[in-house]
Amino acid sequence: MGTRETYEQGRGTGRRALLGAAVLGAGGAVLGLPGAASADGRHGKDPGPGAGSKPGHGLKGLPVPTIIGHRGASGYRPEHTFGSYQLALDMGADIVEAGDLVPTRDGHLVCRHEPEIGGTTDVADHPEFAARRTTKILDGVSTTGWFTEDFTLAELKTLRAVERIPDTRSRNTLYDGRWEIPTFEEVLRWQDEQTRKRGKQVWIYPETKHPTYFRKLGLGLEERLASVLRKHGKDKKNAPVVIQSFEPTSIQRLAKLVGNPLAVLLSAANTRPWDFVESGDPRTVADLITPKGLKGIASYAQGIGPTLDLVIPRKADGSLAEPSTLVADAHAAGLILHPYTMRNENTFLPADFRRGTDPAAYGDAFGAFRAYFATGIDGVFTDNADTGVLAREDFLRR
Repeated sequence: MGTRETYEQGRGTGRRALLGAAVLGAGGAVLGLPGAASADGRHGKDPGPGAGSKPGHGLKGLPVPTIIGHRGASGYRPEHTFGSYQLALDMGADIVEAGDLVPTRDGHLVCRHEPEIGGTTDVADHPEFAARRTTKILDGVSTTGWFTEDFTLAELKTLRAVERIPDTRSRNTLYDGRWEIPTFEEVLRWQDEQTRKRGKQVWIYPETKHPTYFRKLGLGLEERLASVLRKHGKDKKNAPVVIQSFEPTSIQRLAKLVGNPLAVLLSAANTRPWDFVESGDPRTVADLITPKGLKGIASYAQGIGPTLDLVIPRKADGSLAEPSTLVADAHAAGLILHPYTMRNENTFLPADFRRGTDPAAYGDAFGAFRAYFATGIDGVFTDNADTGVLAREDFLRR
């Protein structure tokens, strides 16, 4: 494995090159999957542009494997800031994950890794908000800190972003305090501005974060997200906005509200999505990645975002084992795969690609990218878009 030919043989046609709604919606319909087109047909049934095109080429000029800037260029800047998003584009990311979406008390959607913001902002340095520190149960886990739903947007705008993992990325702390928390509306305007400046369409990949938790608080994410997308004319099948969630029911709800391409995120095989826990659904991620489970996902989504360990499991010593059948099974169901997350640091890499003993030092990230690309994945989330782009160039030249 590891050659371009192996990669292309594993992929079949170029139809899954990108989560383009016309192509991927068609992929499900061609395979006869139930519900591949939404009720009003917005996901389309015709093969669309790119169907049957040469493997290794994506829709609208976006290459595959697609390089997705994870929370921007979070290997170099505090995540979910315009500094991080901008750098990801400058480094060559094909799509920017601009928005883990959480709501404010007054209903605005903002971009944070989690609703708890003690680790990603300077809120602890604001004495006026000291009394807001509290403990809540977030998806079954007792969590102490400050939560976006307890702040108005105006209050959150007085805060500044900081590096989330300073022990691993100490250099990123240089930029602590430089950028504020972006709203999703600001992201959409930034997307349009960057599209004009660069002369090519900029794509984004927002996520609904803890949707069941917020729905129980009366702050449903899906309706708010759909409303903002409609306002900006980006709720259609050809919109350059791919939506993802770890909760399948959130994606099912969105499939009825918007025409955008949708992806279900998948954690470790033995875990259960929190909406399943709340509803009493006994299925685990292991059930969702069976051929039957993937066919079910394909009835309302166009892709999956599995953890990389579902694509290539790790051995007991942390090194890579043999690839699973997930790529082939998902492609057979008409789904694309954008697994997460490739990072350069030793602490995140499989053991066979670590170099030296410093967990914060860079390992052989190029080798790890090559191993994952060889499985036939359609793209990958990475904190280091520049490394991903170079690794793709190396891989496709082989």
